[in-house]
Amino acid sequence: MKVTCSFSFRRVMPALLACWSLIAMPVQAQETSPSPQPQPQPQPQPQAQPQPQTMIPSPPRLAAESWILMDAGSGRILAQHNPDERLPPASLTKLMTAYLVERELNRGNISSDDQVPISEKAWRTGGSKMFIEVGDRVPVSRLLRGIIIVSGNDASVAMAEYLAGGVKPFADIMNQHAARLGMENTHFVNPTGLPHENHYSSARDLALLSRHIINDYPKHYAIYSQKQFTYGGIEQPNRNRLLWRSSSVDGLKTGWTEAAGYCLVASSKREDMRLISVVMGTASPEARVQESQKLLSYGFRYFETLKLYDKGAVLNTTRVWEGDKDELKIGVDENVFMTVPRNRNQELTAKLDIRKGLTAPISAGEVVGRMEVRLGDEVVGERDLLALEEVQKGGFFKRMIDKVQRFFSELWSGWFG
Repeated sequence: MKVTCSFSFRRVMPALLACWSLIAMPVQAQETSPSPQPQPQPQPQPQAQPQPQTMIPSPPRLAAESWILMDAGSGRILAQHNPDERLPPASLTKLMTAYLVERELNRGNISSDDQVPISEKAWRTGGSKMFIEVGDRVPVSRLLRGIIIVSGNDASVAMAEYLAGGVKPFADIMNQHAARLGMENTHFVNPTGLPHENHYSSARDLALLSRHIINDYPKHYAIYSQKQFTYGGIEQPNRNRLLWRSSSVDGLKTGWTEAAGYCLVASSKREDMRLISVVMGTASPEARVQESQKLLSYGFRYFETLKLYDKGAVLNTTRVWEGDKDELKIGVDENVFMTVPRNRNQELTAKLDIRKGLTAPISAGEVVGRMEVRLGDEVVGERDLLALEEVQKGGFFKRMIDKVQRFFSELWSGWFG
């Protein structure tokens, strides 16, 4: 016997519609204004006077060609002068050389114990030296310290040859990564910073690079604070005098050529706030230290950096249609820091603008909205909002039910929203 089963949506749909017209609820637009979570402040006593708002003076004027002050956590610029002027960076170039060595170590492409052969070209390179010898085989870990601590041009060329086969191909790699990091006013010709008319960078670009050095490869960053380095029986000091002047300073690099003047990229951390200063084109080793101190003191005195949200924290949930689950967790893929004038953290608010009508499938990490952080009426930061989980497409009946519910939800919102 042949049995035939038929199913008519024409007969069933009216019943479905009638049911869902009773239970379908309107879905509000997913725009919320949660307050960030600044550090708790002491509660005032009943008769205490409110704290006066901190007055922020103009940034200091420095005896330098170009400078910038950046918060390493939030990336906010606190002071600047000619930050995008293209200038010879001298040995500040080695920040990129060291960054690429650290990157290769972190990716497992090389080991700190790898023995690097020293060529005659590396040995003959002029300027500051680590004093490696032709025919030596030197561990990567020693060469990296020679680059960072004593600004070894010989060590920089040796690593360029080891990683890329020569100075020119290594410079090509340096420029590719400069573009990747957003260093728009930078072009490298060599890994040392020795003068060349087409070799230049800017204060802003060097601050960006330094921020990546600190945040991307923190386990290598301790090298930048070491005050001496010995190789072949020769002990040399770190040229960054700020390491001796302030216990909060732990990096990064000095530079000098006749064309560049005396330059310094410094970083200092106090409590949860880390600042990066870049000073280019001063008149003496002492001047670059003093001008850097002025910038760092200004930043710590008048600003504070707050951690608002943790990486991966659920900031909100929103409705997803036609998926194997009804709600999607939304957050950010990095810690969210904001730098604000001191004593104004209670003025911070955050608005989550979540895309309406999210429909499965949705991939983890997909951008589903935007977060805007304000200090009073001023926008001080923006971040993409991401799906923290995957939502796959639901089954046939789940999708049909959601279509009906969504229809009435949107209809309801249109009438009463």
